[in-house]
Amino acid sequence: PPNIAAMAVPTSIYQTSTGQYTATGDMPTYQIRAPTTALPQGVVMAASPGSLHSPQQLAEEATRKRELRLMKNREAAKECRRRKKEYVKCLESRVAVLEVQ
Repeated sequence: PPNIAAMAVPTSIYQTSTGQYTATGDMPTYQIRAPTTALPQGVVMAASPGSLHSPQQLAEEATRKRELRLMKNREAAKECRRRKKEYVKCLESRVAVLEVQ
């Protein structure tokens, strides 16, 4: 998304003696920026339910909501896959360290 700035900060994930995981170093951080432009053409602010009259407007609103939901879901799935990859890399590095010992 254009209003989110991502920054990388180094990360290492370790398992403590209590079995919990702790992260140090490079962790992704996000900063949400204020929008600098108006809404894209075709995107409108949600109106109160009483102000939508025609069935066409209701259908357009439903379509817009569905597309927004699908877009958010795609982003969430992408982030989930990224976190899983990071976790697997952490586990692989722990295995490598333990094999050396």
